[in-house]
Amino acid sequence: MAFLPSVNRPPAQPDPPAAPHSDPPRRPTVLGLHGRQWMAVAVVVGCCYLAMTLAAFAGAWTTLHREPTAAEMKRAAAAEVARRWQTWPAQRIFPERLPYTTGGGRSEYASLQGISTATACDTTAADAEIAAVLRRHGCRAVLRATYADQLQGVVVTVGVVAFADPFQADRALRELPAAALPDRSRGVRPALRAAAFPGTAAARFTDASRQDRSSDRGGPYVVLTTSGQADGRPAAAITKNRPGSPFALAPQLGRRIAKNLSTQALPDCSSREWRC
Repeated sequence: MAFLPSVNRPPAQPDPPAAPHSDPPRRPTVLGLHGRQWMAVAVVVGCCYLAMTLAAFAGAWTTLHREPTAAEMKRAAAAEVARRWQTWPAQRIFPERLPYTTGGGRSEYASLQGISTATACDTTAADAEIAAVLRRHGCRAVLRATYADQLQGVVVTVGVVAFADPFQADRALRELPAAALPDRSRGVRPALRAAAFPGTAAARFTDASRQDRSSDRGGPYVVLTTSGQADGRPAAAITKNRPGSPFALAPQLGRRIAKNLSTQALPDCSSREWRC
């Protein structure tokens, strides 16, 4: 029997230990979202913003090109009326001639004698008692002009008092003090101040000549009048009553001016006088 030579084999080495299992590296996050997720969010937000911008532009274009509503037309008409004391020429507020009716029913015309340049809401326009009421309710301006009747024997100063709206004008009108009996030095008080114009039929018309007054309202305007004799005689110097009132034309003139100023016109959004 043959024997194979023995071979010294090294002792078996144990298997190396398996490497521990490791998780794949994590990507950085912000508020729990990865970069690609944030990119998707940015795209969605951008699309929403673009859509909202386009919708806003479409709404604005529609608003600018649509016809105004009835409420908008009404507001524009009221605003135009309230600005007439500023936007209308003086001759449009105070026309050269105004019609009135005499006690006998005959139609005549009063002629414009002059327009005052003073517009302050103070005692240059009215006696202190009236001026205080006008200022308390937000008077913006007092425009005055003087007319003479057709025979130029009676003169009337008309005052247009501008307010912001009809409500303020109405409150002021209701609070105007009653007229006191006339005296030789001051005429009818308190009242609108007389506006005299040299070289006209109203040249002698002074506060002492005031014999009558009236008040009316049209929209945001209170219209006051004061009237007297063209010869300038003091109110207390009149001892005889004439048949009918010689000053009946005064409230008629005031009413016509108030109506002309307050009548709303059809809005014209293309005109600079309108704000539609």
